[in-house]
Amino acid sequence: MDEDDSRAHVVPGSDEELDGADVRGYDFRGSFDFDAMLDSYATTGFQATQLAEAIDIAERMQANDATIYLTITSNIVSSGLREVVAYLIREGYVDVLITTSGSLTEDVIKTEKPFKMGEWDADESELREQGINRLGNIFVPSDRYVWLEEYLYEFFEDFFAEEKVRTPTAFARELGETLDDEDSVLKQAADNDVPVYCPALTDAEVGNFLYYYRQGYDSDVGIEILDDYDSLIEEALLSDTTGLIAVGGGVPKHHAIMTNLFRGGADYVVYISTGIEGDGSLSGAPPNEAVSWGKIKDAENNYTQVEAEATLVFPLLVASAFKN
Repeated sequence: MDEDDSRAHVVPGSDEELDGADVRGYDFRGSFDFDAMLDSYATTGFQATQLAEAIDIAERMQANDATIYLTITSNIVSSGLREVVAYLIREGYVDVLITTSGSLTEDVIKTEKPFKMGEWDADESELREQGINRLGNIFVPSDRYVWLEEYLYEFFEDFFAEEKVRTPTAFARELGETLDDEDSVLKQAADNDVPVYCPALTDAEVGNFLYYYRQGYDSDVGIEILDDYDSLIEEALLSDTTGLIAVGGGVPKHHAIMTNLFRGGADYVVYISTGIEGDGSLSGAPPNEAVSWGKIKDAENNYTQVEAEATLVFPLLVASAFKN
């Protein structure tokens, strides 16, 4: 092999110029412009560009008067993103919230007792002896759950007084009506008539306390989920256009795309997730997989996924696509 052949393997060259935009980041010289910095994400590459796509799609949801579904996992409420979600609901940007049971319990706790910043690298046995529960680098003292049990027992008595079998949406709405905290997700949802769907209501302290309440006080009480599923499907069927922002995966994300299947798929979709696709799990499934099921419509630039941890990027999405 001569030198020219060898060089062709190492530096093959290219025959045509690409049409894409030049890769270029934000220029920090001069005065700082937050909006311009976020605009520069479109040509920064990697997940910054995915976030720029997400911002564009979220803006198009609003421009086209889409019914906007927000789905969140409980860790979103555990963190400071609770206030971000409450803002979106308060300002009328969210039409449907789908979440997990932990979101409800932790939202209620935070109306009375805050969570505390802790450390990732903690002595777990020592924390257990101190009655401190760890959520990443967030600490939650157990007295919060003692208080919650007392609060919910009083709530259960009124909630089941006239109807023994209730729905999760009724639970979330009436619980939110009892709260007095402007940063409460449940209070804002109740005040602004935003339904809160929680298909797995028993999968947290609510389930534990419901179990004890039924065993000790009223064996006839129960939670019925199918009525909520009917309502969620009808919400999608009655919407001309739907948009979905899924922060995290699991049941909330799938409930949103599954019920949109009945209308031929969601029109606009943004995923924010750290889940991986390789294990075939729902949480890691990218939006194009949902297209194959008919849960998301196959249209030009109508869906994207930001592969990033939500506390880093969700506030940026809200700041650019909603606040500004």
